[in-house]
Amino acid sequence: MGDFVIDKKFLELVHKKVLLCDGGMGTQLYSKGVYLNSCFDELNLNAPDLVKEVHHDYIQSGVDIIETNTFGANRYKLKKFGLEEKVKEINRMGALIARDTAGQEIFVAGSIGPLGLKIEPWGTTAVEEAEEAFMEQAQALLEGGVDLFLLETFSDINEIHQAIKAVQKIGQDLPIIAEMTIEEGGNSLYGTTPEVFTRKLEEWRSHVIGINCSVGPAHMLQCIEKMARITEFPLSAMPNAGIPREVEGRNIYLCSPEYMAEYAKRFILNGVKVIGGCCGTTPAHIKAIRGAIKALQPPERKKIQVHIPTEELEEEKKIRVRDKSEMARKLEDGEFVVSVEVVPPRGHDPAKTIEIAGMLEREGIDCINIPDGPRASARMSSMALAFILSLKTKIEPILHYTCRDRNLLGMQSDLLGMHAQGIRNILIITGDPPKLGDYPDATAVFDVDSIGLVNVVDYLNRGIDIGGKKLSEPTGFHIGVGANPGAVNLDYEISRFEKKLDAGAEFAITQPVFDIKLLENFFKRIEHCRIPVLAGIWPLFSLRNAEFMHNEVPGATVPEEVMNRMRKVQDIGAERARQEGVTIARETVMAIKDMVEGIQISPPLGRFELVLEILKVL
Repeated sequence: MGDFVIDKKFLELVHKKVLLCDGGMGTQLYSKGVYLNSCFDELNLNAPDLVKEVHHDYIQSGVDIIETNTFGANRYKLKKFGLEEKVKEINRMGALIARDTAGQEIFVAGSIGPLGLKIEPWGTTAVEEAEEAFMEQAQALLEGGVDLFLLETFSDINEIHQAIKAVQKIGQDLPIIAEMTIEEGGNSLYGTTPEVFTRKLEEWRSHVIGINCSVGPAHMLQCIEKMARITEFPLSAMPNAGIPREVEGRNIYLCSPEYMAEYAKRFILNGVKVIGGCCGTTPAHIKAIRGAIKALQPPERKKIQVHIPTEELEEEKKIRVRDKSEMARKLEDGEFVVSVEVVPPRGHDPAKTIEIAGMLEREGIDCINIPDGPRASARMSSMALAFILSLKTKIEPILHYTCRDRNLLGMQSDLLGMHAQGIRNILIITGDPPKLGDYPDATAVFDVDSIGLVNVVDYLNRGIDIGGKKLSEPTGFHIGVGANPGAVNLDYEISRFEKKLDAGAEFAITQPVFDIKLLENFFKRIEHCRIPVLAGIWPLFSLRNAEFMHNEVPGATVPEEVMNRMRKVQDIGAERARQEGVTIARETVMAIKDMVEGIQISPPLGRFELVLEILKVL
């Protein structure tokens, strides 16, 4: 049986960090050959190894919590299978199986779902009878050794109240996660608003308040945002992998693991402390969410602080911004700067990339933007490519530099080496976690984030290293940072943007812009801290690409009007779709050209000729 020490540990952890729960038990059992009309809960008795296999798969995905296979194991639902006399046996065995698989390092949550009938005042079943049924199930789970209770997928606020009361009577103060299920508008299926059920669950002393099932991540996020505004209780979110679509008689959930992971980040930024999945989610989805949690919540470690004596900083003279690079001069003189993204090649042969850079130089492009290990994949060093291109062409590189792969001393060495090679324009970003890339077992460093690294570069520009020692000459880096006008939590994004400017940022490049209103709103919010901004331009090349950008690229919101335009041409042919994407990009450039100091174009699939088509409007 879970003891008080474990219970206390859970409550302490849920206030300190984000905990990962597992995904759909039924989804996995179905995928392993169990028929939908079977009693999944009975498998605890007649196929315990199969249940244990599902638990093990989720534990391998990196979970902190697994749920017992007892969602429907109450007397009313079991009666449909003639098993109402086995409530205690099924629940106790479900808890024992989970406990045995989890060991003492993983929390076991006793899963309790609704009774499957209407209780007073909506039905004939008395609230006392409902409470008794929940007590019967909870008592057996407690005897099996659960650490906490997960009350999930409740539509009726009155019914979950009876479940909470039942658990509190027998649960020996074990933690309770209480989750309602909602429809697309955000209300419960009985019409209760998030504001009402959040206050009620808080009043009834649930330890964690949340929502699960029924809808996918996007609709769930809207509800979580409303809940977060009115409670300080830890929140939980366990969405379906989208709304199911019927394909050849089967319900198929289409949300990819990457999509679920992106929304996990957004949940975390809105106060969610327990994240998992419901119908349609698999160990692959949960593993992707684990990567997202790590990205926002890196392992606890002592951050390296850079202490620079103020009097020494004041004595040093920084190089004037306009003297740092040709790009810096153009921005200061009010010239419109055009940059084109050129991804480093896979392998060690730069010949094709040099050829592309030469073509862009002849066409009058100002800069080449070189990503640093885009999406955490293995490509040629961006630093090496920047140096090669600066030797072979006259076009200036803007070098991405991420905080992911190096410790602070290594970064300082890189920076000094870059400067010696003539690299001046640098875009500092925190970087995608390795879990998003080709090598999921690779590790990340993250000694500092982008704000900390901007500080480091600014110190070098003042002639001081991170140890407080004077350099023989200050560096002259033109410091750029990323900006996300479409951030889910714009207040947080603005706060970080302000800190980047305080640290020494001199220009910014945005995520791809499709929704001009988001960019306008972003500029209104940064009027007090405005620096030159290059807007990201991404020519869409298909409807699928538009959906990917909208659903999976943070901040890249594609308006429905644009989505509809791509839908109309999707069946005409790939080339027609690409042309429509170019047209949309050209319209975007014309609409924003007076708002920004330049643009950065990211040509899809290496189609650099599309860049020239877009630039005809200028």
